[in-house]
Amino acid sequence: MPPAATSKSRAALSAVELYSLLFGLFLGLAIVKFGNPVILDQIIFNPHTFSDFLHDSWPLHWANWLLVAIVLAGAALAITTKPRWPATRWLWALPVIWFIWQILSAAQSPHHDLTSVTIWQYAGCIACYFLGALVISRGRGNQLLLIGVLVAFAFCLIRAVDQKLFEFPAEKQFLQENQRTGWTNVPPALLEELRRDKILIRTNDIETLNPAIMAKYEKGRVQGTLVYPNALAGIALLLFPAAIVIVWQTTRSLRRIVCIAAISLVIFLGLAGLFWSGSKSGWLIALAVGVFWLYRLNWPRQFKWMMVIALLIGGLAVFGLRFHNYFAKGATSVAARFDYWHVAARVSLQHPAFGTGPGTFQRPYAQMKRPDAEMARLVHNDYLEQFSDSGFIGGLSYLAWLALLLWTLCRRTWANGDWLQFSIFAGLLGWFTQGLIEFSLFVPALAWTAFTLAGCLLAHSANQVDKPKPPV
Repeated sequence: MPPAATSKSRAALSAVELYSLLFGLFLGLAIVKFGNPVILDQIIFNPHTFSDFLHDSWPLHWANWLLVAIVLAGAALAITTKPRWPATRWLWALPVIWFIWQILSAAQSPHHDLTSVTIWQYAGCIACYFLGALVISRGRGNQLLLIGVLVAFAFCLIRAVDQKLFEFPAEKQFLQENQRTGWTNVPPALLEELRRDKILIRTNDIETLNPAIMAKYEKGRVQGTLVYPNALAGIALLLFPAAIVIVWQTTRSLRRIVCIAAISLVIFLGLAGLFWSGSKSGWLIALAVGVFWLYRLNWPRQFKWMMVIALLIGGLAVFGLRFHNYFAKGATSVAARFDYWHVAARVSLQHPAFGTGPGTFQRPYAQMKRPDAEMARLVHNDYLEQFSDSGFIGGLSYLAWLALLLWTLCRRTWANGDWLQFSIFAGLLGWFTQGLIEFSLFVPALAWTAFTLAGCLLAHSANQVDKPKPPV
């Protein structure tokens, strides 16, 4: 290769690596600041003070404009580096078909406020997937991307632990004490903020604490920097496996005590966040992913099965102790989800072509739910939501895309012996499984991170699929 061409190639690679680092920092910012569902954007206030800017979530449309700039820069890099698609054509055709159908469905929707923000979210998912596959996966892009993502993940987990041990108990005590004193010692600005956030409500001309807020403190569930506890479980399922492998690979050449301490800290933060999130499904999915992980290890068969049985017994015992009160009370959230799913199935059959419009489930649900059922804005099932919101073509194209994607990634990462790649796949498998009972597709912090990692892994695993290594 001529010297000029070599210099140009190195410059392009350097630009890709810098872009990957910046994109990872953007996803980290999303984990810290954009952890709400997009359909709630209209009720997220702009920060008014530096304290609000630092501690509160940011309006979600800010993330969209940031992503537009990042996508344009990524498109310019893709044009200059001319990457090849790293898998079967169906893995770019199916997401394109799905997104086109979302736009057609949106054109039929009468609820433009909900549909427009959802289309922005879906566009972000598609952009992250293709940028991951065509740009970020080149060179050391994957590793550089993970810097910002995992730092933000660690911050989210530390925030969750702080909420459990310090923040929530202190807030509960503060509210109860000022309730007894009639709020006379609370500054007017803080009192107005409590009213704005509906922590204080007026009942029979008396200002009192919102029972729902106090119930949250009683349950003690934490959410870190995300919208609610099950979203924290989602980010733990997605990133915890990769965090363990990254820390192990980074510290294994250091003194053994340092390596053990670092891995122990990561395991504590991940399991504590998952446990204190109070997510039943999150714990069970993590247990299933753990079994899947153990099964891949190249250990003696008998010892491997002993470890699997021990993991299942220990994990289910913790599950039983943690949630026995919940099941004793009748597992109300499970019953509620069945009600959401039943209505979503009815809506899908009534609107088989285009659904009711992306992000609009709350509209038909308000009309079709049982009188005693609680209200819901989303189906709490990302896959069924596609059928309800955009019809059968939208739902089937999304299912086909993800099924083919996960199968391709499983086949590649199982064979190539790269533990970081396998850990990313394990996280994706757990996260997409949680989509059966949650709405993570609508949360930028979760969905954009997941689809970026999926695109990166699709391309990076293609580089080794023809040279498999045995598992260690």
